[in-house]
Amino acid sequence: MDRSITLEQVIHFLLETPMFEELDAAELSEIVHIMQVQSFRSGQPIFSEGEHGDSWYVLFRGNAEVTKSTPFGPQRSVAELGGHTCFGEMAILDGSERSATVSATEDTTVFRFPRVPFLQLLDFGNLGAFKLVHGMARILCQRQRRLTQQVSDLMEEVEEERRPELRRDLGDLLDSFVVSE
Repeated sequence: MDRSITLEQVIHFLLETPMFEELDAAELSEIVHIMQVQSFRSGQPIFSEGEHGDSWYVLFRGNAEVTKSTPFGPQRSVAELGGHTCFGEMAILDGSERSATVSATEDTTVFRFPRVPFLQLLDFGNLGAFKLVHGMARILCQRQRRLTQQVSDLMEEVEEERRPELRRDLGDLLDSFVVSE
C-alpha cells in the first residue's frame, strides 16, 4: 500500500463510498487485504476497451474519463468519474472484456480489487464480499434505469417522422435495453 495512505484513511474513505455502505468496519478490513493502491498520471489509461476484465476500482484521488470507441470515428467521452466512484465492476460479475476505456484526467490514485482474490472471498462465504456484490447490483440497476430514461428521452426529442428511421438504426440496441422491472 502507498505509504502516504494509512489503513485508517482507506477504511474511512471506503465506508463513505456508496458501494461499501452496507459493510461494517470488520467486514471492510477483510476486503482491504486484497486491495492494491495504484497511481496514474494525467492521460494514462487505467484500463482499455477490449482488455480482459481482471479487477474493479474505486477512485480515491483525482478524476478519470470514460471513453468508448465508435465504429467510424474517434473515441467519445461517455462519463467523467470523481472521488468515491466505483468502476470496472462488470468484470467481477461476468469476467468479460472491458466495454470502455478509463483514463486519468489528472494525477489519480485508485484502489484496485483483483477479480480472482475477490471471487475467492465469495467462495469462502465472506459476508463483506457478498454485500459488495449486492452493492454492485444496486449501482448497475441505477445505471440501467438512467440509460433507459436517456434512450426514452432521445426518442421523444427526435421528430416524429424520423422515429421509424431511428428505431431501425437503433433497433438491436433498444431491444436489448428494455425495462425489466
